[in-house]
Amino acid sequence: MAIQLNHTIVAAHDPEGSARLLSELLGLAEPVRYGPFHGVVLDNGVTLDYMKADGPIKSQHYAFIVDEAEFDRIFERIRERGFEYWADPGHRQPGTINRRDGGRGVYWKDPDGHNLEILTRPYGSGSAR
Repeated sequence: MAIQLNHTIVAAHDPEGSARLLSELLGLAEPVRYGPFHGVVLDNGVTLDYMKADGPIKSQHYAFIVDEAEFDRIFERIRERGFEYWADPGHRQPGTINRRDGGRGVYWKDPDGHNLEILTRPYGSGSAR
């Protein structure tokens, strides 16, 4: 059997709300409750399991490969909700997207400060821009 990522735990002050927000932004099914977790199931079977955190949360980065049409739909939902967004992970290029490797990418923060990203091509897969 090939090695595959099955799930990861995402710390959140409001796990149900954070999981619901991500599933809505990405256009995925409602989160699935399992014990203390609220799981967002991605199309490749990987689950992001949101779990309650009471103290400070260390920001993590989660990147999602999407096709061009899905990028447009997700990006529109990000803008409709008034989220700030950036072309870079360091948030030094606000209000724009990147066009690295002949694709598109954009970063935004969730309510717990996690750095989320959608991109249409893996970085390093095409021409640099």
